[in-house]
Amino acid sequence: MTVLPALRAELAAATDRLLATAAALTDADVAAPSLLPGWTRGHVLAHLAQNADSHVNLLAWARTGVRTPQYPSAQARSAAIEAAASRPAAHLLAELRDSAERFAAAVRDLPEQAWSAQVEGMRPPPHPAWYVLVRRLREVGLHHVDLDAGYGPADWPETFVDRELHDCLRCWPHGRSPIGEIGLRRRARGREILELRPGLGRGPAVVGAPADMLAWLTGRSRGEGVSLVPVGQPFMPGPAGAGLPAPPPWLTMPAPADLPTTPPKDYP
Repeated sequence: MTVLPALRAELAAATDRLLATAAALTDADVAAPSLLPGWTRGHVLAHLAQNADSHVNLLAWARTGVRTPQYPSAQARSAAIEAAASRPAAHLLAELRDSAERFAAAVRDLPEQAWSAQVEGMRPPPHPAWYVLVRRLREVGLHHVDLDAGYGPADWPETFVDRELHDCLRCWPHGRSPIGEIGLRRRARGREILELRPGLGRGPAVVGAPADMLAWLTGRSRGEGVSLVPVGQPFMPGPAGAGLPAPPPWLTMPAPADLPTTPPKDYP
């Protein structure tokens, strides 16, 4: 048994939640701004639909061994999103649903050995094909929040949050980090525990619950629920959001550089 069935089930559930949100949007709703600067909700939905097909391309690469780029180019990607963004809500929903079904079929039909094939997105490093499922889950989870339509960071499943924080730390831009340590507050067996992630760079520590931390690190919040711990001070956080620096660049790499080639038993 590998992680693939769990990732497929998680992605199916995340996609269903996204489609339910999209189905409730009107034409006026999709023309309204999203949480991403310069993008309407229509831009977000168009991107999510086209991103599913871009991951179908990567699975075709894994299946055939023929290099199949995720997108023809960055310019073509942007132009396609712009062209689709102003379409009616019903059209955007249909494209989102159809592309999700195409991706699910490509996942279902991929031979077992192809999951270990190396593919690459628009930026290095290359990664094994099984990680395409993680990348698609990332797109669905983060951009669902960007729709600003009732689904927020508090709705992220714990498994999603933990995996994204794990990969964030493995791709951490140490030389560009304004913080030196992260503390994650969790509750276990009726009491709070603090998990520390040191060695991230020069600067203060920050502390918060995992979902709040992920929202801040990905630019999906202004730091609500995240507190600053000044350098040299005990790990006693101050008011949430007060004095926080801008977070470091999010995921400077689309995948950790040292992933196992064959699908692991679990991930992370």
